[in-house]
Amino acid sequence: MDKVIFSNFEYDPNKYYFLYVGELKTYGVNLFFKDALKKILPDKDIDFVAIVPDVFEQYDYDNVIVINPVAEKYSCRSNNKKRISCRITAMEFYTAVSYTKFVQKLIEKILANQDEIYVYMYESSPYLKILEYPKVKLIGPDPYLVQKFNNKPFQYNSLKGLIPIADFRICNGFNELIEQVKILRKEWDEGIFVSNEYSAGGSNSIIAYNHREVEKFFKGVDTTYLISRYIPHSYDPTVLGVVANEKDVYIAGVADQQIVDGNKFTGSIYPSQLPNEVITKLGEYTREIGKFLGSQGYRGIFGCDFIVDDEFNIYFVEINARKQGTTIEFCCTLENCLGEEYPNLPELELYSVLFSKFPENTVEPEKCDKIFWGTYNFKVPSNTITEGYIPQFRNEREVFKKVAKGKLKKDFMVLEHIGNDFIITTGTFLARVVSVANNRNDMLDGIKFGKKLIENTIFLC
Repeated sequence: MDKVIFSNFEYDPNKYYFLYVGELKTYGVNLFFKDALKKILPDKDIDFVAIVPDVFEQYDYDNVIVINPVAEKYSCRSNNKKRISCRITAMEFYTAVSYTKFVQKLIEKILANQDEIYVYMYESSPYLKILEYPKVKLIGPDPYLVQKFNNKPFQYNSLKGLIPIADFRICNGFNELIEQVKILRKEWDEGIFVSNEYSAGGSNSIIAYNHREVEKFFKGVDTTYLISRYIPHSYDPTVLGVVANEKDVYIAGVADQQIVDGNKFTGSIYPSQLPNEVITKLGEYTREIGKFLGSQGYRGIFGCDFIVDDEFNIYFVEINARKQGTTIEFCCTLENCLGEEYPNLPELELYSVLFSKFPENTVEPEKCDKIFWGTYNFKVPSNTITEGYIPQFRNEREVFKKVAKGKLKKDFMVLEHIGNDFIITTGTFLARVVSVANNRNDMLDGIKFGKKLIENTIFLC
């Protein structure tokens, strides 16, 4: 089917492989998962293959296979000789991976020398059909449960009465949505949050002040919608956790999301600036949500987003039944604040899926004040041409260690920069900034410098 755009993988029959399928931004989490697998398979020489959709100028990553049929089509249709990098939906990517002959033959080759292949993902998906192959096992939550729990109307109906939620309505179709917005506009005078069934990072959702804005944004699409009263607020905390079963839920920490225009996610900052009692309450609410997920059979990493108003009242926003964008930063934080001898998030997920429990030496972290980190996702607002290149830096884990041990006071990294002489289509991530320091101000300065560095590599069309 779809061809492989790039591959630097060479199979070694003496190694025990697992597959990672997802974006390069989560590549580093696999290094922690590799460590976790080594603990339960100590006699194996473990390595992994990363199947990703990211189209870059070059790849300073081991064992990468790039598949992106959407970028291929754009490039074929373009009269411009420049390379094109673009976003691809999860459905398109996972379907392409599933039916690419190169991947199918790779699985056959690996299974000729080992009894099974574990698959690790950013977000479990039923569109990844290789999960249905014999001897292929997903280490993560069940794909169909993920699809169920990421549905916004289902979340709100299920959690109502369990945790604080803003007043909301479920609208069955576009016409009902418009009628409800007209009715509630006067009552919800500070705005109405509108989302279709599945939204993330500001996509497929809007904060509206009249029905005309809703009509323009959703363009008559007939689906199920969630609408809720918009609550003005100063904080957008996110909590990362792991579900082992219906009773055991691990809370990794709380970060403050950076949100622009009311609902567009741009990055996160840790530690949270919220008071300790609010952070404790956020952990309690997330644990209750995790127990609910666990009672339904969910096993693995998840996240919960909230808002906190000026009086420190907490309101639920959404469940992310998947790894968060900052999972790698939390892995690095736990490694340095707890110690390498304690289970990290991928090990907790591995035990949750295989054994429905956590390892015996599991310890939850307290607020870690010796590491301050922040992230920024640089998404292009319109079609963009790159006119510069930032060398790839992938050893994020090492920077965290150096700051935690006092070998560095601060550092920032520009990660996953696409490269020079590319056309980047609207909404595509050009690069990511991660800043680590031993104080908040230096960390914020690092994000600022990283953003400027990226801005100097682009020209808006």
